[in-house]
Amino acid sequence: MPELPEVESLRRDLEARILGARVEQSRLLRPDVLHRSADAPEVPLPTGSVVKRLLRHGKQLVIDTSQHGCLLVHLGMSGSLRVVPDHDAGSIDHERHVHARWTLQTTQGALVHLRHRDPRRFGWLESHASLQSILDTCWSQLGPDALGVESSALIAAFKGSRRALKSALLDQAVTAGIGNIYVDESLFRAGLHPCMPVQRLKPDQVDRLAVIIRKVLQQAVDRGGSTIQDHRTADGGWGSFQKLHKVYGRAGLPCTTCKAPLTSRLVQQRMTVFCKSCQPRRPGRP
Repeated sequence: MPELPEVESLRRDLEARILGARVEQSRLLRPDVLHRSADAPEVPLPTGSVVKRLLRHGKQLVIDTSQHGCLLVHLGMSGSLRVVPDHDAGSIDHERHVHARWTLQTTQGALVHLRHRDPRRFGWLESHASLQSILDTCWSQLGPDALGVESSALIAAFKGSRRALKSALLDQAVTAGIGNIYVDESLFRAGLHPCMPVQRLKPDQVDRLAVIIRKVLQQAVDRGGSTIQDHRTADGGWGSFQKLHKVYGRAGLPCTTCKAPLTSRLVQQRMTVFCKSCQPRRPGRP
């Protein structure tokens, strides 16, 4: 599933390509993928609307047209947004699993085609009347964005909780945007066991964890995210942070630090990979 780095990389790619562009044509090919709030446009990004802003919080992306509503994009497991130049439009005319298409005229006068594709259909689109509608509903349920999360927010969220550390970090109400890949990568770099109860964390450990989460996410954003299966950039390219993964997807392989075999287990129904030696559950014990 695309996490914060993949969605932020996509947001930046789209911003460079369609910011200020005017929608010339809007086509919703599968109406069942669209959710609508009250007074929202029946077709997201209607003809005549202009892309004013591209925003993100956690794993969610917003295309804001200000006067013509906003489109909130949930990429789910396999969703993508791709921008194709007009001369290449024929290459996507018969592509499968495309749920919505838009033709836009950029500020340079060129025509481009934006299309939403989602083979597994775990994602969806939401049409909202305004950005405020999104802030009051969808984003009000989310915690602080993980790219800028501070230790004070984590300490407040962990207070009185008996949850395992990984379980708490996967909760989008604790911090928004970090999922299975980047929780495992952050906990390894912080030397923290994924099953450690959060109530046992010391303030200095939480401080270090917050710094590492921000650092890992920023590195991943700079590399276009991690392409494991479906993630693609707006131009169809691949992310490259998967080349720097220390633990995710490496169960049974040698730890990059101590060379011991990496361990895997389910935590909150998510396959979790860690090093028993580098991430002891208790000091001095694996």
